[in-house]
Amino acid sequence: MTVRRGARGNKRSDLVTSHVEPTVAHYDSQAAQEKWQAFWEQDKTFEPLDDGSRERRYVLDMFPYPSGDLHMGHAEAYAMGDVVSRFLRLRGYDVMHPIGWDSFGLPAENAAIRANTHPAEWTYNNIETQARSFKRYGLSLDWSRRLHTSDEDYYRWTQWLFARFHERGLAYRKNSFVNWCPKDQTVLANEQVVDGRCERCGSDVTKRKLNQWYFKITDYAQQLLDDMTQLEGGWPDHVLAMQRNWIGRSEGAHVDFAVEGRETPIRVFTTRPDTLFGATFMVVAPDGPLAAELVTDEHRAAFEAYVEQTKRQTEIQRQSTENEKTGVPLGAFATNPVNGERVPIWAADYVLADYGTGAVMAVPAHDQRDLDFARKFGLPVRNVIDVDGTDPAETGIATSGDGTYLNSGPLDGLTDKAAGVARITEQLQADGNGVGTVQFRLRDWLLSRQRFWGCPIPVIHCADCGEVVVADEQLPVRLPDLRGSELAPKGTSPLAGATDWVNVECPKCGGPAQRDTDTMDTFVDSSWYFFRYCSPGYTEGPFNPDDVANWMPVAQYVGGVEHAILHLLYMRFFSKVLRDMGMVSFDEPMLKLLNQGQVINQGRAMSKSLGNGIDLGAQIDEFGVDAVRLTMIFAGPPEDDIDWAEVSPASSLKFLQRAFRLAHDVASKPEVDFADGDKALRHVTHKSIAEITQLVESGRFNVAVARTMELVNATRKAVDSGPGGADPAVREAVMFVAQALSLVAPYVAEEIWETLGLPPSVANSTWPTADETLLVEDSVTMVVQIQGKIRAKLEVPTDITEEAALELAMADAGVQRSLDGRSVVKVIARLPKMLSLVPGK
Repeated sequence: MTVRRGARGNKRSDLVTSHVEPTVAHYDSQAAQEKWQAFWEQDKTFEPLDDGSRERRYVLDMFPYPSGDLHMGHAEAYAMGDVVSRFLRLRGYDVMHPIGWDSFGLPAENAAIRANTHPAEWTYNNIETQARSFKRYGLSLDWSRRLHTSDEDYYRWTQWLFARFHERGLAYRKNSFVNWCPKDQTVLANEQVVDGRCERCGSDVTKRKLNQWYFKITDYAQQLLDDMTQLEGGWPDHVLAMQRNWIGRSEGAHVDFAVEGRETPIRVFTTRPDTLFGATFMVVAPDGPLAAELVTDEHRAAFEAYVEQTKRQTEIQRQSTENEKTGVPLGAFATNPVNGERVPIWAADYVLADYGTGAVMAVPAHDQRDLDFARKFGLPVRNVIDVDGTDPAETGIATSGDGTYLNSGPLDGLTDKAAGVARITEQLQADGNGVGTVQFRLRDWLLSRQRFWGCPIPVIHCADCGEVVVADEQLPVRLPDLRGSELAPKGTSPLAGATDWVNVECPKCGGPAQRDTDTMDTFVDSSWYFFRYCSPGYTEGPFNPDDVANWMPVAQYVGGVEHAILHLLYMRFFSKVLRDMGMVSFDEPMLKLLNQGQVINQGRAMSKSLGNGIDLGAQIDEFGVDAVRLTMIFAGPPEDDIDWAEVSPASSLKFLQRAFRLAHDVASKPEVDFADGDKALRHVTHKSIAEITQLVESGRFNVAVARTMELVNATRKAVDSGPGGADPAVREAVMFVAQALSLVAPYVAEEIWETLGLPPSVANSTWPTADETLLVEDSVTMVVQIQGKIRAKLEVPTDITEEAALELAMADAGVQRSLDGRSVVKVIARLPKMLSLVPGK
């Protein structure tokens, strides 16, 4: 076991004096926290060398939003990432573990309105509060790379990236219906709508038609899907499944339905063109342009009322199979291309304008939503695949899957689905009525937000020149100084009221023009921040490609599963665009992903209304950082929820005190030869090294803590009843206890390391390698059974023979009592761990 003397050579801080044995071996958590925070800061312990002398590893936590001080969820998430960072550092890697803040967003703006201040005041005050707590929490963070997405030297490059996306045709505007919060007066993503209400304020969400900015993520749908093979084994399977489902690749066909009185047919997408003979009506999205065009004057009033009704529902509600089916006829008719039948066209809310073409062919016999709709409005149901011998028109239950085609013209009698799909697709293509195609559920990324505290969109609108992107040398487009009531929502962005800021000259023609008054979704900021960490302060671009090549992809990403879809999907999209721009060389930015669970209390999520909240600061004040961190890690696997009512930081503190006292029992000198130590204890230590190494590498942090506790117990036993504290094996064991504890309880680990007379810091030491010769078991516990019941447990050599094992067993008093004078007629040996005896009558 070797010791590195500081991150940059033989450096030792004056803050830590040489080892002095205290009169009372008691761990003072508060004093240790203050002492080692100061040392790490002065020593720059956790700043990477970044000089190529060691292999690099990048560990990243999803950066926090500065909504207040750190809470219990932060405590778990950042403790997990710190285990990985500290472990890799001890393994000899040059580790970058940066910190920053996702500091734009609506909560800051609403707080500024209430307090009549600028959002920056609330934001940066909270950042400083969190920064102090992060330092107190003992995280191995590189503070030299700190960033805030609301800083001008950050959002300048967010705007620069927007300009590059616009150049590539990946940023565009269009009119569309969006989720609108009437209280916060801004667009909401689908994921920000819960049970039809704004997740922030609880207001009922409505639909509103706006001209909005989008990123064309759909251009990368297939790549986003294909490249997930590179993440298998590194990302949780359920996260990959969620992303695949969100992207939603479907193979099928586009089918054209001629419309009476309309020159252009309606094109629909279907994965089952083989069921076209069962299409008895069509359904279009009520809020799409097609429905408004098709509706006849006779049906217009009812249709417009229905559109208003639809606006009050979210897309999730509209697509729910439990939602009662509603709709209105449009008075228009189309022709089924395979049989020439005249089919009515309806508007129904379960069809979405932005999915596919906004129109579907309804095959009610084989789609439950279509069947429910048909039964409610008396529309025909025709069974075209005999799946189970039943008729959906009679049972009310749509059938799906394979079967025998019927009522399907040339397909009748066929039982092969693939053949049926291929035959109909060929017929459609031959007749000019369709074509085989692939479609995705994924839709383009809506990034416009009608609020102030976000990155301004760097576009100027000119009546003559159209959209003009602000030149790179004029970036950043800075936010004007608005505060208090000036930020109050008015149905448009507060920026629209800053006329001096809005009204500008067109950069192209010099005529009157206006700045775009929307700001970007904060997901844009978080889609590239990890690149910026590689090049803090870089002024020639968002990052230095050489620095990114040195550090990325990220070795370990840590964060909540609530970001499993959008954030992770968006940052993957950004990375692929940057790759295509030649700025990065890889497909995927994060090699491994760790999702932590929630910290709950009494079986429920913590909330003020339930009165079950736990204050992190109070827990740290009472038990110390180390005990809280140890409790978090030991409570269970990282991905599981932690119920704080069922764990005990007090017990964790007792264990840490016990481990700390071991260091004061060590009587040997630092330069002692471990080979002279007690072999039994050395065996336990090296077995612990091997097991804990494997456990941390596989993410089983809680089990690694359990093994550390077992090593502490074994060492205590050796000190109290074995060779004593002067034995070199005791020093070796306690040294590894300090290193293992440094992953989860860094302050007490530093105290133990210092007490052992070793140079600071334990974070600068080298993780030991298990000695294979010491892992060989000299003895094992052999179980002796008689008629299936355990009668003795005997320590035996690993190479014991059956004859010797039987002799030992027969000499045991418990075995003799159980035999009660009977002879052994049969011996079943599974040596060295089990010996089973069968007695005679």
